[in-house]
Amino acid sequence: MQGENRNDVKFGFTPQAENWNGRLAMIGFVAALITELVSGQGVLHFLGLM
Repeated sequence: MQGENRNDVKFGFTPQAENWNGRLAMIGFVAALITELVSGQGVLHFLGLM
């Protein structure tokens, strides 16, 4: 198997970077929803930014 090394560190818009970006965005969105449900106020209001 003489293909590309999948463990090489690559910079830029690679499929691996896009996968991680999507996963972290989903985690952040769910965290914002849970914060809003638990506190009864929006995330910005909860953090004191509004």
